[in-house]
Amino acid sequence: MRVTRILRTPNFFHFININEASIILGKISNRERAKFELRRRNITTEDIDLAPVSLPSPETQTEDSYPPPKRRKLDASVSPRSASNSRPTSISDGEESLDGHGLGGWEDQGLSNTTREDDNSIVKVVKLSWFTDCLAHGSTLPIDNYLVYQGRKIQKASSKPSLNPDDVLKRARQEGGDNRSSSQGRFSHAYTSTSQHPRTSAHPKRPPLVQESTSEHDRRAHMPPIPDYLHTTYSCQRPTPVNPPNEAFVKELDKVRTLRKLKGDEIGVRAYSTSIASVAAYPYLISQPAEVARLPGCGDKIATLYRQWKENGYLEEVEEAKTDPEMSVLQLFYNIWGVAATTAQEFYRKGWRDLDDIVEHGWESLNRVQQIGVKYYEELQLKVPRREVEEIGRIVLTHANKLRKGFQMVIVGGYRRGKTESGDVDVVISHPDAAATFNFVSDIVNSLEKDNYITHTLTLSTKNSERGQTPVSWKGQDRKAGSGFDTLDKALVVWQDPDWDKVSSSRNPNPHRRVDIIISPWKTAGCAVIGWTGGITFQRDLRRYCKHEKGLKFDSSGVRSRTDGSWVDLESDENGPAPDMLTAEKRVFKRLGLEWRPPEERCTG
Repeated sequence: MRVTRILRTPNFFHFININEASIILGKISNRERAKFELRRRNITTEDIDLAPVSLPSPETQTEDSYPPPKRRKLDASVSPRSASNSRPTSISDGEESLDGHGLGGWEDQGLSNTTREDDNSIVKVVKLSWFTDCLAHGSTLPIDNYLVYQGRKIQKASSKPSLNPDDVLKRARQEGGDNRSSSQGRFSHAYTSTSQHPRTSAHPKRPPLVQESTSEHDRRAHMPPIPDYLHTTYSCQRPTPVNPPNEAFVKELDKVRTLRKLKGDEIGVRAYSTSIASVAAYPYLISQPAEVARLPGCGDKIATLYRQWKENGYLEEVEEAKTDPEMSVLQLFYNIWGVAATTAQEFYRKGWRDLDDIVEHGWESLNRVQQIGVKYYEELQLKVPRREVEEIGRIVLTHANKLRKGFQMVIVGGYRRGKTESGDVDVVISHPDAAATFNFVSDIVNSLEKDNYITHTLTLSTKNSERGQTPVSWKGQDRKAGSGFDTLDKALVVWQDPDWDKVSSSRNPNPHRRVDIIISPWKTAGCAVIGWTGGITFQRDLRRYCKHEKGLKFDSSGVRSRTDGSWVDLESDENGPAPDMLTAEKRVFKRLGLEWRPPEERCTG
């Protein structure tokens, strides 16, 4: 079989523009990853659900059963481009990524039974193995068994005038470069022509490029150097302050990340988390998009968003979401304690549009945590000032030492990272005697409930005590990922100060708060403090660092070897266990080969 008009590059094959392709090939097998890669290339789609099909594979086909009689077999004398009404295809050789170009000329006849719409708006993402199997079989195979994703392209509405045919030649000179123009003229006109003469549907709009003025070009040469610590892929190796120089832009990116989360785009969430951590760690005030593009995990995409935010004062996606009824409802539901993004989407699909709908139509279907989240919705949205966080921590420690002397406590979470207000209160308590922390979480909750500080217990976990207060077990390289970062004994509760002026009010006016009480054995208290202090991306990258650089599995319950599963003691020395929880934390940093970062420098978001 012979394929013509192929340009080979180191990473992939180039054929036609990916925006013109109806079939896109790549080393990709995940549906959500396919949608993410399409969005990266400015191809927005709506899903087309596929009915499961079962077709014979190339290995089991025979001449009698396949191909169908009416389908023409391709051979060396017949080029795939011979079909004039064919749909274009794109192919990529990159690992789990789609190429930015497409392959034209595969015959549409017999390619798929998944859809029979003669619609150029349909785009299909197909495994690369389809292409190689076609070559091996010598004919165009159906794509059904290779199909990863199928969607319909969504064209953004445009009020701009259509392309004037008389301007085509002029535009070609501008975009291709006219020898009579100066280099500056070519740079300028190549972009202004796009706004004056928008492309028609036959010529899709090019992905946005990071434009650069003359002054920006001059400033590029004088950009501050990227600090050495920003050349690492692990955010746990960088200082990331609570109030970074580019805090305003970071907050906008965080809003986009939340929108990705509400849409169920886990890959997008992870990508934005990486970008946010990188921008937050940059120690200089960004003055131009080129500064953003060079940061790890950012590139031209985030640089374009920076220019958009700098010019408009907002990001278009964030502003559009404010007027999108669906996104507003999803945000409302997502803010309910105990409701994740997937649950918020489920509520929306049921036709619920506000809290009253949940109470009226779905109250009995909620679990107890969600019911409490709805009941105290407004109060749990209120932030907790530092003074109140400290008072709650003091009360918890007092009750712990009332039950048994010798407990120590560290207030962790956003408070320890330096936030002026916190969404909830997290405290880690421990005791030098291992017997004191065994099943202690039940005792401390009972004591606080008795004095009316705890109004509701949402979760009470004794997993660590059940396994003898040992670090979470290591089950080998092929074990499935866990559901979260933590396996310590803990109580997630609703808290309310029971003291108020009963003369002025018969009802307690103090707001309900969310409080997490975590119990750690002394021998791994340093890991517990680290695990409950850093931002989410810091924690994620710490685990990646331990896995790839040290061959260890990090958990807030301790560290194990990935070779044999044995516990690795990072907190003791020749004199025995650490004298206090903060000393233990510093020893973990040192023995993992990490530079010590105070909590205020772990604000990766």
